[in-house]
Parts: sequence; C-alpha cells; structure tokens
Amino acid sequence: MTTLAPYIGGIAAFLASLSYVPQVQKAWPRGSTADLSLAMLTSLTLGLSLWIVYGIVQGDWVIVGSNLVGATLAGIVLGCKIRDLSPVRGKRPGLPIAAIVRGKSHGERR
Repeated sequence: MTTLAPYIGGIAAFLASLSYVPQVQKAWPRGSTADLSLAMLTSLTLGLSLWIVYGIVQGDWVIVGSNLVGATLAGIVLGCKIRDLSPVRGKRPGLPIAAIVRGKSHGERR
C-alpha cells in the first residue's frame, strides 16, 4: 500500500489544483471579481506559495507540484481582482456617480 501513496497523493493534488480552473474562467472577464475577497485571494496565494517552499525544503515534489499549480491559478485570480480594482483609462464603468444621485438609469445616460 505504501507504494501507492505517492500516486494517490499525486492524483489528489492534481484534482485539488484543478478546482481553481473554474474560478479563473469566471474571473477572467473584466469586472467579474466583485464578489471575491482581496484579502482571501492574497492569503491563499501567499499560503500556497509557502507550501511550495515547504515542499522544496522537505523534498516532496507532490507538494511542490500541486501547490505550484494552485498558486499560479490563485495568483491569476488575484491578478484579475487587482485589475478590476484599478481604474480603467478611457472607459467609465457603469453610471457616473452624478447620474446615480440624480436617479437616472443606464438607458437615460447621454
């Protein structure tokens, strides 16, 4: 059974790492990360990065590989979140605050 342990760990790590792919797909379009926490994404990416360091120190390449994939994908989502927090030059997302205060809707903007 101990000879199966690395394979079981590798498969588990692969599947766990793939769990980030749908989140990356949802976060990729601009403006789609409003419901995601910047603090959570930052701590997740940092935590996974530290697991990579731990795996290197321990010489456990299953830990390194799986967390490398996870940290990369979480880092992409974090990058999308930071991108969405930054103002976009030349584009005004949504209604200007003055229109909202006056009670105008998107269809009434000129």
